[in-house]
Amino acid sequence: MIQFENIIKRFRRIEVLKGIDLTIERGHRVALVGSNGAGKTTLIRCLLGEYTCEGSVTVDGMDPRCHRQEVLSKVGFVPQLPPPLKMPVGQLIRFAASLCDADPKRMNKVAVRLGLDVDQFHGQPFVKLSGGQKQKLLIAIALGRDSELLVLDEPAANLDPEARHIFFQLLSEKRETAAMLISSHRLDEVATLVNRVIEMDQGRLVLDDRVADLVDLCSLLRCRVTLNRPEAAFAKAISDWQFRGSDDGLIWEGEVAGPDRLRFLGVLSRYAAVLAGIHLEEAGGDRDG
Repeated sequence: MIQFENIIKRFRRIEVLKGIDLTIERGHRVALVGSNGAGKTTLIRCLLGEYTCEGSVTVDGMDPRCHRQEVLSKVGFVPQLPPPLKMPVGQLIRFAASLCDADPKRMNKVAVRLGLDVDQFHGQPFVKLSGGQKQKLLIAIALGRDSELLVLDEPAANLDPEARHIFFQLLSEKRETAAMLISSHRLDEVATLVNRVIEMDQGRLVLDDRVADLVDLCSLLRCRVTLNRPEAAFAKAISDWQFRGSDDGLIWEGEVAGPDRLRFLGVLSRYAAVLAGIHLEEAGGDRDG
């Protein structure tokens, strides 16, 4: 579906992409990872036809710059940074739907599932929304339509845990019909969403690996964390995941989206000195740590 052949991109004398060769087929859910400045966003912009480059980029055999409308009609895109649009929310949804011949009501429904009441913000300029609200709306526009390719650049960075769980459910609904390219600077953010990992470093591909596709994107883990003493910093961090604490601050219980398990365990690892026990349980089995 996507073919990059010897892609080179320069900004003035600086070579940002250094001969990228890459093929992505339907059914591939690709994590594009690497540190900031590795070239991930530049590669995505070449794919979307926003940048000229040396080499060849095609989507279903079409050049995204020469056949821009045809290519973009296939793509649902969530950018890393929300654009500074002054267009009211309701108008933006109608406009986005008109570009891809989609039903704006579907986008509205996805936004509501993510926890954004579109009617409440109907006349408010997009630029005035909070970071999380902008992200939910952009995801709703990308996923509330028929897309053959989803290009997601740090898509869940500003989402609360509950919205992340809904986002993973939405991706699960698309897994059979769309290829996915999910960019992140941290593998633990996206590892459980994908079946292929591609790592970039200084404009080159340094890893291309298939991974086990074992995590149910819709799964939810029940979790109990026990501390050996109360810790205010831990209480703040775990409360951000909407966990509930006991009166003495030693036991914390809540739910974690299955694909978020690595990210969650990464948060817990910062407080290893006060951890007495971790219990994770999901339908079909128990996991202890």
